[in-house]
Amino acid sequence: WLADEVSGDRAALVGDHADHLVRVLRARVGQEFEISTGSAVRRGRIASISEGRVAFDLAEEVSSATAAPIALVLSIFKFDRMEWAIEKSTELGVARIVPLVARRTDAHLTAAATKRVERWRRLAAQASEQSRRASPPKIDDPIKLSEILKSISGPRFILSENEKEVPLKDALQAAQNAAGASPSSVTLAIGPEGGWTDDELEAFRETGWISASLGKTILRAETAAIAAVVIATAELS
Repeated sequence: WLADEVSGDRAALVGDHADHLVRVLRARVGQEFEISTGSAVRRGRIASISEGRVAFDLAEEVSSATAAPIALVLSIFKFDRMEWAIEKSTELGVARIVPLVARRTDAHLTAAATKRVERWRRLAAQASEQSRRASPPKIDDPIKLSEILKSISGPRFILSENEKEVPLKDALQAAQNAAGASPSSVTLAIGPEGGWTDDELEAFRETGWISASLGKTILRAETAAIAAVVIATAELS
């Protein structure tokens, strides 16, 4: 469980988070659970239960998954599929997810995306609890392409079906060879349904992004996201 409050060797779940533990899982004083403090996962024993609050005494640290040094720029697409991609990429350990308004993002999805961010963050928190992460990935507010091009540094890769020569694995290896070491972080950009437009691809290239391929088949956006994260995680580990 991701603690809502932490102070020394004490932690607490509050609100709906606490109610779920008590009413659905029927937790009782004295039961033990694994509690994430944001920096580590520790064994916690329920010390008290009150309305909307479950307090824990924290004990020893237990092993937990660490975030992979991967930022995933995810062009906004149909919300049910996008939520699946957010959940699974969280389980795989990405450190950051950036929802992107691309040229081919449907207008109604763009209009609704800002209101969905808190839901995406809740989904990521739940996926983090399920996968025993010490903390969920950072999920940014939706941004436009021009903002991404200005704000992202370090090795960055745009996954494109137009790329025929350079597999993502080879592009990652080339970046590591050029730096003489594994990069501290990488960024992967996944296009929307319908793919990137020519002017978007040109804008990426002009600002130092490396075009890479996930193979000869055309993948759905959510499949491409998971495939890219798995490849990058394997190469960076």
